Amino acid sequence: MARLTDTTSEAPDANALAEQLQALALARGVQITAAESCTGGGVSAAITAISGSSGYFEAGYVTYSNAAKRRLLGVSEASLADFGAVSEAVVREMVRGACRDSGAELGGAISGVAGPGGGSEEKPVGTVWLAWGSEARQQARCFHFPGDRQAVRDAAVRVALQGLIECVEAWQG
Repeated sequence: MARLTDTTSEAPDANALAEQLQALALARGVQITAAESCTGGGVSAAITAISGSSGYFEAGYVTYSNAAKRRLLGVSEASLADFGAVSEAVVREMVRGACRDSGAELGGAISGVAGPGGGSEEKPVGTVWLAWGSEARQQARCFHFPGDRQAVRDAAVRVALQGLIECVEAWQG
């Protein structure tokens, strides 16, 4: 199985990863949610493209604006002001809020700078924070994906799915 460090073009495609996630989630009886920003629902789309996903996929949230992150997921104004939307604090809060709101045991969250604009010296285009976990516990990692907007979004979706697979494998429900 591909691991989080495998973001090359040889990595499994989103469809294969979504199929693997579905098999694991259904076998373990775990409900999944996704909270997305820069991928605009790409993770949710990959998951729901597989027939039978309603057996484990509870809800998907596309919270592109900071206001939506606050309103729908309960991301704090302080985290957004202190760290920005593309930060560890925010993606962790996105996972917590998505799990809390949907009732899913596990979730993934993504916030990043897909480009071509919007980057900064501190957070250049391709910077993406991802988090996985439950309402009680999350892990997060920052990635720097190369390429144009679509390449960044595609890589983020693949890594998000890989992380969800690993999260389900480790889940002790």
